[in-house]
Amino acid sequence: MKQLENKKVFGGQQQRYQHSAETTHCEMTFSIFLPPQAETGKVPVLYWLSGLTCNDQNFATKAGAQALAAELGIAIVMPDTSPRGDDVADAEPSAWDLGKAAGFYINAAQAPWAPHYRMYDYVVKELPELVEATFPVTQQRAIAGHSMGGHGALMIALRNPQRYASVSAFAPIANPSQCPWGQKAFNAYLGTNQNDWLAYDSVALIQNGAAESAPPLLVDTGDADEFLEPQLGLEALSQACEVNYPKATLRMQAGYDHSYYFIASFINQHLRFHAEHLNQASPTSPTSL
Repeated sequence: MKQLENKKVFGGQQQRYQHSAETTHCEMTFSIFLPPQAETGKVPVLYWLSGLTCNDQNFATKAGAQALAAELGIAIVMPDTSPRGDDVADAEPSAWDLGKAAGFYINAAQAPWAPHYRMYDYVVKELPELVEATFPVTQQRAIAGHSMGGHGALMIALRNPQRYASVSAFAPIANPSQCPWGQKAFNAYLGTNQNDWLAYDSVALIQNGAAESAPPLLVDTGDADEFLEPQLGLEALSQACEVNYPKATLRMQAGYDHSYYFIASFINQHLRFHAEHLNQASPTSPTSL
């Protein structure tokens, strides 16, 4: 593993690394914030999944999360949003919602995507194993994300309920099998059998009972979000949670859009939400549905 960057911030360290990943068969990059408490002991960790067109640095440079994370003693791991490299398949340059920077946190099953686009396995298995073996972090994990990353965080927590103490999302693509972004990606990565899509659709997972053992959920969306319709599927998520997910809190924030200004406005509330549940959690072994 190669360190690319190390910056001191709020008494902690904002670092960036590159490593050869077995799951995606390419070089992967991730960022990590280590709070000052990590100098003397292990700390819990929040995994943050970013959205379309992003990489591992967007959250680190725009969200303003390090100050409170340093106070709370929480590490934050920020993986890239897709595999990268000359050998990795990509869509045409104009298709920013497919290919590089648009991995959707799933395991692709179709050519030419299948050899590298295995972001689900990377985020759920390989990256945490690497982080926990390398850095002073515990197995107390939480997961969060924005937009495509909000989809990834919620879907991953639903499929691995014992692995995360809490989950949160900003403007998640909650019902990807029913929206243009998700349909385009799932058709390319998974094929035309829409039953295969449902394993990566949070609304479908909740409707099918996955929320019974899922961790507490917090979702914030802005009512001025330019992608609210038809991309996010928040009405379907609200209906599914009302019936099947009593530990879910869904909030609509007046006047906010889809940008990182929105995330920066509420990230501290999400960090405190995760800190509360991480402090109650006990380390668990990986469990995958």
